[in-house]
Amino acid sequence: MRRLDEALTAKPDAALVDHLRIPERFVSPARKIGRRVLYALGALFAAVLIVYVDRHGYRDVQGDELSFLDCLYYATVSLSTTGYGDITPYTPSARLINVLVITPLRIAFLIVLIGTTVETLTAASRQALKIQRWRNTVRNHNVVIGYGTKGKTAVTAMIADGIPPAEIVVVDTDQASLERANAAGLVTVRGDANRSDVLRLAGAQHAKSIIVAPNSDPTAVMVTLTARELAPNAKIIAAIRESENQHLLKQSGADSVVVSSETAGRLLGIATSTPSVVELIEDLLTPDEGFVIVERDVERSEVGGSPKHLVDIVLGVVRNGVLKRVDDPEVDSLEEGDRVLYVHSGGEDRD
Repeated sequence: MRRLDEALTAKPDAALVDHLRIPERFVSPARKIGRRVLYALGALFAAVLIVYVDRHGYRDVQGDELSFLDCLYYATVSLSTTGYGDITPYTPSARLINVLVITPLRIAFLIVLIGTTVETLTAASRQALKIQRWRNTVRNHNVVIGYGTKGKTAVTAMIADGIPPAEIVVVDTDQASLERANAAGLVTVRGDANRSDVLRLAGAQHAKSIIVAPNSDPTAVMVTLTARELAPNAKIIAAIRESENQHLLKQSGADSVVVSSETAGRLLGIATSTPSVVELIEDLLTPDEGFVIVERDVERSEVGGSPKHLVDIVLGVVRNGVLKRVDDPEVDSLEEGDRVLYVHSGGEDRD
């Protein structure tokens, strides 16, 4: 069997279409059917008018001149069948019109009538073409591995932060989860993210960031290890349940590790004595509502000054890719190229 990573450099086939799915623009079935009926009626009435205008070039079995009803009958049986022979064109002009106009209309009419079958047969080809185009152009996108509660929430936050859904690829083995992701406008890949060929299919080697959010810690470690080997420059953020596995994620190549159980436990403990603190933290973590934590470049006028003296409430400074707390002596003086993390009001325009 051909390896999938070799298939990535070849022409898309049915296997790729089955695993990688690009969202389609939704059109209701009723609208599709109605549009096809209009096309069919348009072709029919065009044929009726053409025959009626040139009705003197036709004759029926009785030799009578064609009425409008006869023209309608002739056009209907001509477009839907090969005709019964009871009405025939006998002048050269009428026969030429049948060859050049009526016959193409008959073909168009039949295509419209079997449009559903044609669409079904061509759907795989269209999807394969979209996949090929997507794979040739996708760069600096975001890959989310696991579309459970954590992955779905991460995607929601990313979209609220301005990332287009088309730039987010979800990798999961659960078809129902992938259907929900595809309905939300996300690109989906079905497969085990432990395998490098599946991550390659998601374009992980060109990704800007990779979020690892499976349902088990061992899976998170293996996926992170595979993702880091495939994408050495991507930012990898992993979620785990237990803090004792945090060092394994770091050793596997994760840039950031979120311990879900301990974070939830801390919030539960804090809520017993100071529930307002939990409410404020929820506010900070909810995009576009109240306050949020955002990051921006240091302005030229701020270089040399202290982050503590800025108008913004600064929480930390990112220098050379490393986050320093605002009270760290190393970042007491801002430098060009630094980025500041600060509390931002969701109602204000961001930089």
